[in-house]
Amino acid sequence: MSNIVLSLNVVLPLFLMIALGFFLRLKRLLDDYSLTILNNICFKVFLPVMLFFNIYSASLDGILNTDLILFAVVSVFIIFSVLCFVIPFIEKDNRKRGVMVQGLFRSNFIIFGIPISSSLYGEESLGIISLLIAVIVPIFNALAVISLEMFRKGRIDFKKIILSIIKNPLIIASALGLFFLFTGIKLPFFFEKTIGDLSKVATPLILVTLGGYFTFSTVNGHFKQLFITIIGKLLLIPAIFIPIAIFLGFKNAELACLIALFAAPTAVTSFTMAKQMNGDAELSGHIVVFTSALSIISLFFWIFILKQMGFM
Repeated sequence: MSNIVLSLNVVLPLFLMIALGFFLRLKRLLDDYSLTILNNICFKVFLPVMLFFNIYSASLDGILNTDLILFAVVSVFIIFSVLCFVIPFIEKDNRKRGVMVQGLFRSNFIIFGIPISSSLYGEESLGIISLLIAVIVPIFNALAVISLEMFRKGRIDFKKIILSIIKNPLIIASALGLFFLFTGIKLPFFFEKTIGDLSKVATPLILVTLGGYFTFSTVNGHFKQLFITIIGKLLLIPAIFIPIAIFLGFKNAELACLIALFAAPTAVTSFTMAKQMNGDAELSGHIVVFTSALSIISLFFWIFILKQMGFM
C-alpha cells in the first residue's frame, strides 16, 4: 500500500499541473500565441537556470556517474539505430517515418526526469540527473535532425547540427554549471538565492504549458502510427532497457533517472522540429499529446512495480 501511495505522490503532481494547463486553455486564459511565448521562456530561461543551479549546487562525490552516463548514451544510440532499420518496414510514408523514429527515441527527459527524481530521492538526486541531461540532450537534438533529414532524403548538415548544439541554452547552462562545480567558485549569496528561486519556476510552468497544448482532435488516419509509437515509447522500450539496467546493477536514484529516460513521453520540441523540417507535424503533435497523457498511467505502474520489487 505504501508503494502505491508513493507512486501516486510522484505522478499525480505532474498530472495536476498538466491538467491545470488544459483547463486554462479551455477557459481561454491560454491560447496558441501565449503558449508559444511561455514555451520559449521556459526553454530559453527557466529550464537553463534550473539545470545550471542543479549542477552548481551538486556534490562532486555522487554526480559523476560514468557507468550511468555510458549506459544511457549507448542505449539511446542502440534504440535510434534499431528504429531507423525497423520503422521503414512498418511505415511507407517518409514524412511519417522520421516523425515516428523521433517520437520513439526522444523522451521529454528534462521535464519529467527532474520531478520524478526529486520526488523519489530528494534534492541530492538532482545533480546526477542534471549531468545526465547535459549529456543526453545534445545527442537527442543531433539524432532528431539526422532522422528527419534522412527520411526526407535531405543532406545532413553536420556543421549546422554542431552549431545548434553549441548554441543550445541548456548546453550552455550545463557547461557553466560544470565550470562552477569543478572550480569551486561560489556566486554571491544574493545571486545564488535569485537563481535558486527562479529554478523552482521551471517544472511547474513547463508542465502547465504542456497541458495547454493538449487538443484532443481526431487522429485523422494516424491511428496505426500513433498506436505503434505509444506502445513502443511507453511500454516496449522501457520493458527492454529497464531490466537490462537492473541486470547491470543500477538501482535507486540511478534507476529513477533511467525510468525518465526510457519511459517518459515524447519531447514537446519534437513537434516544432518536425514542422520546421517538413515532417508530418500533425502526427508529431498527436504523438506528443497522447504519450504525455498516457504516460501518467504508465509511469505510475513502472515506479510502483520497481518499488514493489525492491529495486527503488
